[in-house]
Amino acid sequence: MTEPAVLHTTADHVLSVTLNRPETLNALTPGDRDEIVRLLSEASASPEVRAVVLTGTGRGFCAGADLRGTTATTGERAPGDVARTLRTGAQRLIAAVLDCEKPVIAAVNGTAAGLGAHLAFACDLVLAAESARFIEVFVRRGLVPDGGGAYLLPRLVGPQRAKELMFFGDALTATDAERMGLVNRVVPDGDLHKTARAWAERLATGPTRALALTKQLVNASLDADRATAFAAEAAAQEINMTTADAQEGVRSFVERRSAVYKGH
Repeated sequence: MTEPAVLHTTADHVLSVTLNRPETLNALTPGDRDEIVRLLSEASASPEVRAVVLTGTGRGFCAGADLRGTTATTGERAPGDVARTLRTGAQRLIAAVLDCEKPVIAAVNGTAAGLGAHLAFACDLVLAAESARFIEVFVRRGLVPDGGGAYLLPRLVGPQRAKELMFFGDALTATDAERMGLVNRVVPDGDLHKTARAWAERLATGPTRALALTKQLVNASLDADRATAFAAEAAAQEINMTTADAQEGVRSFVERRSAVYKGH
């Protein structure tokens, strides 16, 4: 029996999502994208999930979109098809990661190219194996970057670095990606999944709603002026102070003990 193209398990409040088409370096079909979007949407709503790890099997994290059999290769398309496909496909996938109410960790185990690179960069934290490579492959195919790349990269590394990566399409090593600020940490290949799991389990014992609001504030801050950002911060604090975890955090401080957060 053939294994699913997207594997997922939940244990200790951590949802693990694994791209499982190693023969294509985990290139994403439309069905794969829809499945990841569904899993992230369900994770947002589920009290059983408090952190997410996204990774791949084999030598690749994700080689981008699987273009075989699509209108991108057949040329059979009408005006508006490309924009619609992007809105409902690659852009929807990246938005699902950015909007997920639980922290999402990318454990990049190999090549992350095109949409695959942007999928990693959209995550809240990025761990990379030493063998990982990041490639803005679009220019090699005569294409404009999609999947939110021109939105994500300048915010992570600045416009000049973003243009260098996108104009040349050279492979970026894990070490160079870490130096540029695209990766939180580079670890030996054999330690990648163990480290990702440890980070996720630590997040899963944290104040889940506070983390969700913090993620929302940080993601919105780069598009907001100071007044808007400060207003959003005050509103988030107001909302968070109604949660049981916030009350537990304050109570544990007063009682001089470690907090025990329940995720609500």
